[in-house]
Amino acid sequence: MSDTDLSRRRMLQLAAAGLGAGWLPGTFGQDQPEHRDIITRRLPDDHDLPAIGMGTWITFNVGSDPEARAGRTEVLRTFLEAGGALVDSSPMYGSAEAVVGHALAEIGGKPPVFSASKVWTPDGDATAEQVAQSERRWGLEQMDLMQVHNLVAWKAHLEYLLEMREQGRMRFVGITTSHGRRHADIERIMREWPIDFVQASYSLANREAKDRLLPLAKERGIAFIANRPFQGGRLIDRVKRHPFPEWASEAGLANWADYLLKFLIAHPGVTCAIPATSRVEHMRENMTALRGPLPDESLRRRMIEHLQAF
Repeated sequence: MSDTDLSRRRMLQLAAAGLGAGWLPGTFGQDQPEHRDIITRRLPDDHDLPAIGMGTWITFNVGSDPEARAGRTEVLRTFLEAGGALVDSSPMYGSAEAVVGHALAEIGGKPPVFSASKVWTPDGDATAEQVAQSERRWGLEQMDLMQVHNLVAWKAHLEYLLEMREQGRMRFVGITTSHGRRHADIERIMREWPIDFVQASYSLANREAKDRLLPLAKERGIAFIANRPFQGGRLIDRVKRHPFPEWASEAGLANWADYLLKFLIAHPGVTCAIPATSRVEHMRENMTALRGPLPDESLRRRMIEHLQAF
């Protein structure tokens, strides 16, 4: 089969998968005047995705506590109203998926969410069961993206997920890692398997992914999700102890969250960064990175040097 035939076949699969997904191209609000200026990145199906997403690790693991669930609903509502789309979760994150599902139901209608979750079980025969569990918890007929979490039983899971994608039962398939682990394995899978997404840790203080994973993702047409952009909160806490630099304001950066996130999405290989928060005011700060100018290479070098000074 030629590359052209393969590409045409893949586009048909993506179109079929999109029919039942929770997120459809163009539905995240970019048609609204207040969202037309948001920063987006192109997906493997040639549609655009807002470059700032939302993680749920720790922050949405609040169980059945009604007050905590109400708070997370407002965090998600704020994210969506600011033009965000990709929400990333995992069965590894305790009650996070169920809390996301609760929040989506409370928001009502058809929220413009790009749903991303993961398969995380050492049982390579349990892929379909875990996908179905995520769909139930989110309250969706079909997930947009399923990823093999931290390469657990990755070959068996990936084979099944790719088969689901082939059948139009899933839109995108990916793999994940974090904390800089198993990058050599990630690279090999990126080169040898027809995946759509890869997710790895990338932050201003942890730039390991930029040397190999990001260039390879761009070369292979694989979307890249940057997780732990604030290093689990440690990086944002570190910088907020210092005054925001005047030169950064003059360059169009609004706050420290904007500074740290714009640094990431300015890289041409990054599709989406997924900071996590449990507070509405912090979500508003994060979403400032979805608008305004991106730093050029010279400014990004200055941003690194400034961080290294403290």
